[in-house]
Amino acid sequence: MADPQPRNTGAHLVYTELKRQILDLELKPGARIYEPAMASSLQVSRTPLREAIRRLISESLLEQQPTGGVRVPLLDATAISELYDVRAALESLMAREACARATEADIEKLQGILERNAAMVGFADEAMKYGVTLHATIASIAGNSWALRFHGQIASQVERYRYFTNNSAERREEALADHRRLVAALAAKDADTAAKIAFDHVIGARDETVRMISVKGLDLE
Repeated sequence: MADPQPRNTGAHLVYTELKRQILDLELKPGARIYEPAMASSLQVSRTPLREAIRRLISESLLEQQPTGGVRVPLLDATAISELYDVRAALESLMAREACARATEADIEKLQGILERNAAMVGFADEAMKYGVTLHATIASIAGNSWALRFHGQIASQVERYRYFTNNSAERREEALADHRRLVAALAAKDADTAAKIAFDHVIGARDETVRMISVKGLDLE
């Protein structure tokens, strides 16, 4: 029996590259995916390309149209607001629960992530990585299995909009300040303050996302 690994690896590499192009706006909202041209551009056969497209459709980063074509979804202001509102509620819940469970070792770990976040705040990709790590660590400390499950599902959707919330140096500094206050509240076991900071932080990201989409002239449905 032939080893399927090369095919799987090829599909994953195509998936990774297409996802990067979508998240970096190289493929603009509304852009159509033409399989022959895309396969030629990526120098792959259409089989791994189709596997990658199916995976991206399942993640809502591509959408199948009634005509059978595939395109990058347009940006929908209502959908963005709803997504971030749900994320804000989840982050708030997990911050509150993390207050009750966080150990000294947990706080030290969060402070270490904060230090790396601060050191890399001038670099969009690195700052984003450490911000994501901080939120994921708080979610892990909270230990709510359902919240973790929903948080993971939402994270893959929010990823599409991080380009808009993390590109500004001013916004990255604001996010870092929020993270510092959030970790301080967790260390102080101040559940109400931690929950509010987490909620407001995500709402700020929501508002920045919608603002930047407008500034860049990208159409909203």
